[in-house]
Amino acid sequence: MAFLQLKSVGQTYFSKHTATTALEDITLSVSEGEFVSFLGPSGCGKSTLLSIISGLLNPTAGTVTLRNQIIKEPHPKIGYMLQQDYLFPWKTIKDNIVLGLKLQHCLTEERLHYTFSLMKEIGLYDTLDKYPSELSGGMRQRVALVRTLATNPQILLLDEPFSALDFQTKLKLEDLVSSTLNEHGKTAILVTHDIGEAIAMSDRIILFSTKPGRIFRTFPVSGHLRKRLPFEARQHPEYAVMFQQIWEELEQIEQNDTE
Repeated sequence: MAFLQLKSVGQTYFSKHTATTALEDITLSVSEGEFVSFLGPSGCGKSTLLSIISGLLNPTAGTVTLRNQIIKEPHPKIGYMLQQDYLFPWKTIKDNIVLGLKLQHCLTEERLHYTFSLMKEIGLYDTLDKYPSELSGGMRQRVALVRTLATNPQILLLDEPFSALDFQTKLKLEDLVSSTLNEHGKTAILVTHDIGEAIAMSDRIILFSTKPGRIFRTFPVSGHLRKRLPFEARQHPEYAVMFQQIWEELEQIEQNDTE
């Protein structure tokens, strides 16, 4: 049985006079502990699909199941990390990271200890009494990661969480997120426009075409890259080969869009 299963998922938006299909016939499985990236040009429905998986948006066709349970609404075991950190500026870092636990009524001593241990792992334990305005963008995203992990989700959905950061900070966070998810055995889906990021972080890359969004091709990432941290993976010879291969496929998709 697949951990996460999408069967013939489609999404059509209706207006008074038109119907626009954003996604069509998306069928895929994600194994427990796997890191999968959704890659493709703008308008291919990657973020829409992430919203469907999260339960924030119901598909107009098909089903999404997590451990054989159909997802029709936001699920407590699905964590969502976005491009913006969405920390509440008037709350301390401590209050921000336990917010999800409070909303789910599971703020126990055990969960609080686990959350604080995550803050220690990412090197921000000494910021608990600070406010978001006192932290850099990279530090705020690390806090957002802890807030997402605090509720112990079964799967993390990452919607371009590094795209607003400078390149050096982005590379450091890729390593941090990758090592943290591996250490805690988490399943993750990353939406990104960055080919290099997808290769460096993923076990598998799913490339989408547009008009409407469909699965165009799937790329398994080799073990030589998967066993390395993202920064190290970028230095491996196979990284450049795979980058070129995916780049050419994206070029083909864009050419098909203009024809």
